[in-house]
Amino acid sequence: MQKILFALLALCITVAMAEELKPWTTKLKGLSAFEKHVIVDKGTERPWSGKYVNTSEKGVYRCKVCGQPLYRSDDKFNSHCGWPSFDDAIPGAVKEIADADGRRTEIICANCGAHLGHVFRGEGFTKKNVRYCVNSVSLNFDKKMKSSGNDDKAVAATLKKAYFAGGCFWGVEYYMEKIPGVKEVTSGFMGGDVKNPGYYDVVKGDTGHLETVEVLYDPSKVSYETLAKTFFEIHDPTQTDGQGPDRGSQYLSAVFVNDKNERKVVNKLIGILESKGLKIATKVLNKTPFYPAEEYHQDHYMRKGGTPYCHRRVKRFD
Repeated sequence: MQKILFALLALCITVAMAEELKPWTTKLKGLSAFEKHVIVDKGTERPWSGKYVNTSEKGVYRCKVCGQPLYRSDDKFNSHCGWPSFDDAIPGAVKEIADADGRRTEIICANCGAHLGHVFRGEGFTKKNVRYCVNSVSLNFDKKMKSSGNDDKAVAATLKKAYFAGGCFWGVEYYMEKIPGVKEVTSGFMGGDVKNPGYYDVVKGDTGHLETVEVLYDPSKVSYETLAKTFFEIHDPTQTDGQGPDRGSQYLSAVFVNDKNERKVVNKLIGILESKGLKIATKVLNKTPFYPAEEYHQDHYMRKGGTPYCHRRVKRFD
């Protein structure tokens, strides 16, 4: 029975990926049978067989289907595993999805959904302690674009970041990652005076930090107002002492705004909720330095399975 369930889940994921790849039908027709096997059907090329395993030239690795810049040669390293390995990706370019068996994490192009490979953490190969294991056949290498950070800037120029604190960051991250147009959500800390705090520093309640998520999103696909509305609907913005069973100053509700426009949007939404009789406890604060939490806090529910214990979606806006 378990094998059947895994098979059905894998089928659902494959169908969903096919839907995501539909806009790129013309590009897909130009792929070879083996390229389609890897990129569409999530196959894997044999170790040491890929053309980019030992490539050391400077440049940028792009998605073979849509051309999206994915990795810089500066982040490539030799892991001796038989596939091209990188310890970082261009911000917002790569999306992580839990495999059907729950044992590994797949990586796909965030722009078109093409299968790239898998990501592994905690192996200790580099200081970043991350290994993006990528099929060469999923990539094109652009030698002309030197690895000077231009692709990072080009991608970053089209993306924005938003910051929300609504109790345990695992739950907020879980719901924010489901919004179309959101590229990446990072759990961390914000609002306090202590630099580079760890989780166990913050839980003491004396750092001034709140558990916060950093949402990297594409404003051409999703508005800041949509993100803020989601935030107010996935946690209890009236609770004054924490969120759900999690009590303490680090679990308070807040929105950290980047500018006057974001503050205006948040205040408008608070006004709507208060007009419906809700007494909103959410604080609207200016953005301060954001400190990512430890790696084991990232993508918690995606890695461990299950659903948030103190967050749920409650429709509060018409």
